[in-house]
Amino acid sequence: MVTRMKILIVEDDIEAAAYLAKAFREAGIVSDHASDGESGLFMASENAYDVLVVDRMLPRRDGLSLITELRRRGIHTPVLILSALGQVDDRVTGLRAGGDDYLPKPYAFSELLARVEVLGRRKGMPDQDMVYRVGDLELDRLSHSVRRQGKEIPLQPREFRLLEYLMKNAGQVVTRTMLLENVWDYHFDPQTNVIDVHVSRLRSKIEKDFDPPLLRTVRGAGYMIKDDRTADA
Repeated sequence: MVTRMKILIVEDDIEAAAYLAKAFREAGIVSDHASDGESGLFMASENAYDVLVVDRMLPRRDGLSLITELRRRGIHTPVLILSALGQVDDRVTGLRAGGDDYLPKPYAFSELLARVEVLGRRKGMPDQDMVYRVGDLELDRLSHSVRRQGKEIPLQPREFRLLEYLMKNAGQVVTRTMLLENVWDYHFDPQTNVIDVHVSRLRSKIEKDFDPPLLRTVRGAGYMIKDDRTADA
């Protein structure tokens, strides 16, 4: 478990914020609280936090506007959006606004904690690339968009994270365990077919009507994304 992590909770429901602060404190995580979007923006801009936990529906400034303004100011603290708006379109909108993760309400605190810990680890990673490219495939982390040969390819949030991790490790074999720990954030039964299903869907989206194939299965090892035509692949 990550200890001494410091987070900011931006939540207008005082009881919900108090519950989160107490639960995080018991998990060894220090937290501050902002009860509206303007206060959250000020505190996130003036203080160093490992992770921001932001509700979408806030007084004075909504959560998405808060995140967008932080990114405009060059503040890239990882943000987990916590919201009762949990439909696919809501999650996509939140991620495209600059959120790093999205957890619909109601939620289990154990899952929220795991996601916050993962985002806290990401903050310390040296990787600062905003755009990944493999051949003619391009993934923009800032706008959460994917294009191949200039054509935009819509992906679900999990498919985007899967492709992002594969492209970050382009040319290297990525094991199932690596994907479970870095894309799903927690451990599944290693025999589950959830990875196979998502890889199959992702492959069909980024390779349909395009050549050459980029995403390959390495039998007995895992997966790799690579373009043999490029010298640096």
